[in-house]
Amino acid sequence: MSTMAGLKPKHFIWRMEGNVALIQLDRPDRKNPLTFESYAELRDTFRALPYADDVDAVVFLPNGGNFCSGGDVHDIIGPLVDMDMKGLLAFTRMTGDLVKAMIACNKPIISAIDGVAVGAGAIIAMASDMRLATPEAKTAFLFTRVGLAGCDMGACAMLPRIIGQGRAAELLYTGRSMGAEEGERWGFYNRLVAADALEAEALNMAARIAAGPTFAHGITKTQLNQEWSMGLEQAIEAEAQAQAICMQTKDFERAYRAFVAKEKPVFEGD
Repeated sequence: MSTMAGLKPKHFIWRMEGNVALIQLDRPDRKNPLTFESYAELRDTFRALPYADDVDAVVFLPNGGNFCSGGDVHDIIGPLVDMDMKGLLAFTRMTGDLVKAMIACNKPIISAIDGVAVGAGAIIAMASDMRLATPEAKTAFLFTRVGLAGCDMGACAMLPRIIGQGRAAELLYTGRSMGAEEGERWGFYNRLVAADALEAEALNMAARIAAGPTFAHGITKTQLNQEWSMGLEQAIEAEAQAQAICMQTKDFERAYRAFVAKEKPVFEGD
């Protein structure tokens, strides 16, 4: 295992609040677009997280009133126009690898969205486990508006599972913005929070989760993602095996002993 509290990324802000890691893209003057470098650094960070024993939850925060404006027009989209197929496929695989790493990182991820979350920003929100948003949040999977398909970074697989096939199809075909109230009504956002309370609410949610049985949370995240491709009988058997594993943890015993003693359990993640 390793620690990540001392991580010093070059292309985004990283800080820790206890055992919760906070991430902010750091180009607020341009609504926090992604670049080739920030994509790669985020991917590598999430690939390292399964081995970090000092991080139990992750929060993506907005910066300067916006979450993320997607791929930078000048730093990414311009160069892509001149790339050959080999280079283009290397890029699209890299962006997909960020989503894969978020899914496989074994830590619950919360996105706290203010202002714009569009393109790859909408994907980061989608690939998170939970989403909070301000009433001013606007989310758009705007790939068709730049001449591309809506099937980017797993959107056609994941978005219908969150908001339903028809609603996902509308957003992915049209590229239109989904407003905050609409997103909450459709189940994309867990709830709406005032802008001045967004960070505190996201941190509070993450801290509550991180104070729980974190080994078991990792199992929950694994099952939530793996069971997409399972039949019901296979899923029930997978959960039986997963729960039997969790029953061998000390946290399970701690919860039992706390219940008997009429105390609140203190989980330690093992």
